[in-house]
Amino acid sequence: MQTRILAALLCGCAAAGGALADTVIVNDQVQVRESQVDRPKRGLTMSEVEKHFGAPVTRHPAVGGGSPHRPPITRWDYSGFAVFFEGDRVIHAVATGGETAAPPAPAAAPAPAPSA
Repeated sequence: MQTRILAALLCGCAAAGGALADTVIVNDQVQVRESQVDRPKRGLTMSEVEKHFGAPVTRHPAVGGGSPHRPPITRWDYSGFAVFFEGDRVIHAVATGGETAAPPAPAAAPAPAPSA
């Protein structure tokens, strides 16, 4: 049942098109909240993005690009959002909710129990 709800939610978000929203997990459930993060629009060039938003915090090297069926995909991380490019054009920009799109640090291992 939860899978159907998640699928319906994701389809609804895709149909919304220009709506700005963040996907968040609350108590192991996916929820959507409005986002006020200004992000680049689809189709802008890398130079247009850099002119409007400044230099990214991190530029990841392109992956793919070995054939016409695998165009190079590049990711730039900014404070609060990440931008994905196909070639030199924006294909998607997502709010990350953090300083950068870097993965979270791993949780610390529990301390061993004291011996008696």
